[in-house]
Amino acid sequence: MKVLVVGGAGYIGSHCVKHLLRHGHEAVIMDNFSTGHRQVACGARSVEGDLRSRADCRSALAADDFDVVMHFAAFCYVGESVKDPAKYYENNVVGTYYLLDAMREAGIERFVFSSSCATFGVPDRVPIDEDLPQRPVNPYGRTKLMVERMLEDFRHAYGLGYAALRYFNAAGADPDGELGEDHRPETHLIPNVILKALGRKEELVIFGDDYPTPDGACIRDDIHVNDLAEAHRLAMEKLAPGRSIVLNLGNGSGYSNLEVVRCVEEVAGGRIDYRIGPRREGDPPRLVADSTRAHEQLGWHPRFPELKSIVSTAFEWFRTHPEGYAD
Repeated sequence: MKVLVVGGAGYIGSHCVKHLLRHGHEAVIMDNFSTGHRQVACGARSVEGDLRSRADCRSALAADDFDVVMHFAAFCYVGESVKDPAKYYENNVVGTYYLLDAMREAGIERFVFSSSCATFGVPDRVPIDEDLPQRPVNPYGRTKLMVERMLEDFRHAYGLGYAALRYFNAAGADPDGELGEDHRPETHLIPNVILKALGRKEELVIFGDDYPTPDGACIRDDIHVNDLAEAHRLAMEKLAPGRSIVLNLGNGSGYSNLEVVRCVEEVAGGRIDYRIGPRREGDPPRLVADSTRAHEQLGWHPRFPELKSIVSTAFEWFRTHPEGYAD
């Protein structure tokens, strides 16, 4: 298949581009390179364009005869979404509408959307299956839920075939060492703990130690970025116009922030100092996936099910790339 990967120069998008190419698909990247990196293309052609521009969306889709669009170009920081919700609604909701509308004009009927467990908010139970009520507690999660509802409306009215993949904490790096995580600033826990272990971060803050969890730290389900890439490909290959695929993607194992610190200490071979800060607004106490439906519908099974295997690939990336992508 020929795939336009919107946001394909970012962390998850770049790993997905590499995975698609390895499995015989043709990928073209659309990115504005505001946070993505030009050198991660893995041989794919790149088109510079902004999701928030109707003209850019139309131009990118008109440049080739695409079979499917994958969309990773979201702003995704919970704390920032609380402080600046307008930024998130403009890009994540309005920009996605522009993309879907351009797809209609171009006659493209398959769409794979990078959704999020943040649509569930504080879940009624854990692990979280697809049928639980979606009650997001921050603007980021609300923008993702709005797009999910827009996709269903487009399916019903226009025959769009879509996959909405709600994944949990993306982590890790390409085991080949070619790709990794390079956000500026970095807000994700595993990279920040590793950067502290490598002496590249002055202070490590763990947000909250008073959650209703065994050690007081919030719990998350970390899923390797390559496993996410595989799920996107499998969903894409299964898509048909007028049909929907809605799945949760995680390992089904929750680890607290403090357990992550201990895991990095084990991989790095040394103690890591940190301090406890206040909770971040909009952070639920515990998010763990029930991915049974993904196993059943896609035949998808994570290849990196253990936290240590995820942390080890990330640690190796940061160890060998002291300047990140250095662009």
